[in-house]
Amino acid sequence: MRDLPKIRDSLSFLYFEYGHIEQSKLGVEFVNKQGSIPLPVASLSALLLGPGTSVTHAAIRTLAEAGCSVVWCGEGGVRCYAQGVGETHKAYRLMKQAELSASPEQRLQVIERMYRARFPDPLPAGLKLEQIRGREGIRVRAAYAEAAQKYGVGWNGRNYNRNSWADSDPLNRALSSANACLHGLVHVALLSSGYCPALGFIHQGKQLSFVYDVADLYKVQLTVPVAFAAVAEGLPNLETQVRKRCRDAFTNLRLLQRIVPDVDRLLRLDVEPETPDGFDPDEDPALPTPWWSNPKTQKS
Repeated sequence: MRDLPKIRDSLSFLYFEYGHIEQSKLGVEFVNKQGSIPLPVASLSALLLGPGTSVTHAAIRTLAEAGCSVVWCGEGGVRCYAQGVGETHKAYRLMKQAELSASPEQRLQVIERMYRARFPDPLPAGLKLEQIRGREGIRVRAAYAEAAQKYGVGWNGRNYNRNSWADSDPLNRALSSANACLHGLVHVALLSSGYCPALGFIHQGKQLSFVYDVADLYKVQLTVPVAFAAVAEGLPNLETQVRKRCRDAFTNLRLLQRIVPDVDRLLRLDVEPETPDGFDPDEDPALPTPWWSNPKTQKS
């Protein structure tokens, strides 16, 4: 595990549909009617498998050993159905996340830090949570309006029907596709670093609540300009082009290098050791962890 590249050093994702993933003599490849494509699994964060895809047992084993997460998703990557394992066996981030989310006082502190992290300038001290949320709403609406003016497209608000995708206007479809790509990358980063996607702070009650919390930190900077620019250019195959542009934007902004450190700072884990007891689960994933003992009852 130590020899594998860090999640921050990896490529973001590749999306495939209507073909199969199989093991070859040289590694893993995607095969369809047009031929075969070798996959850089050792330096890839996530492999997104859309409709019409299948994967062999040998390929899954190689992907897991390379630390490449596999995500089974809907067409265009707009829905996540299941995912494979991440790149770490450590649980210290999950334990701290659970502790913070279970304490109303500490959870509120994390929520406030998450909101404040979205603003380019520091917010005035003494604001209540409702006031910060109000400012965040104003900031997002202003970002949509500024993007509409910059790219010269009409904007009538965020409105779409997931059960009737084609009935949505191009801009809402582009935003949904871009956000789905961002959610997928954040999901992979959280899994690979040991966080639980379901234990959210602002969002709660879904298996991807924490994914939504973290993705919201980057949407104004990333998915909004990508979606508005794609619609303004009148690109064919809109969802496909948005997905490709998101992949380029994630790489250019080095998003994978930012996600885990940003989350660590928000949860105050950047000042804590990853292995406080000196035991590293990644050195031998099959080795049982040490017995837990209550430090309050231990003799000095």
